[in-house]
Amino acid sequence: MSRSETGRPESNRAEMRRGARLSVVQALYEMEIGGRGVVEAMAEFEAFWIGKQVEDIELPKAEVAFFRDLLGGVVREQRLVDRSVDEALASGWPLKRIEAVVRAIFRAGAYELAFRKDVPARAVISEYVAVARAFYEGEEIGMVNAVLDKLAREFRSDEFDAPAA
Repeated sequence: MSRSETGRPESNRAEMRRGARLSVVQALYEMEIGGRGVVEAMAEFEAFWIGKQVEDIELPKAEVAFFRDLLGGVVREQRLVDRSVDEALASGWPLKRIEAVVRAIFRAGAYELAFRKDVPARAVISEYVAVARAFYEGEEIGMVNAVLDKLAREFRSDEFDAPAA
């Protein structure tokens, strides 16, 4: 098993990043529904949600630095993120018409595709499809896959021009 730069096994790091992504989506949803700011949401999730048991549900542990970067980045770059997602959606379906959790998934995935080039695009898509599966069983999963694939080809065309290794 390989180790990351932090000395943690890579599989543990992947699980911690998946936990961060799930927490970011939940935080974005809470911010939108509850009208919270990013600093308040970050503090609340770090103190009371990430890696804790809430109402008999054990929430995953998360890489906190990654969580902070994604959540802060989505908020900081929201104009670009929302415009990109709007353009990737089918005509007649602007982002504001999309259900709030799916909207949060799109925003987090779009930010990561645009600004976190250290994570391969296909991995980003796969991870957010897994996040979507945590919330949905139906067509939302396919929509997340399709929209993020379209965004990935826009933001990272170089990763799709070359044959997959």
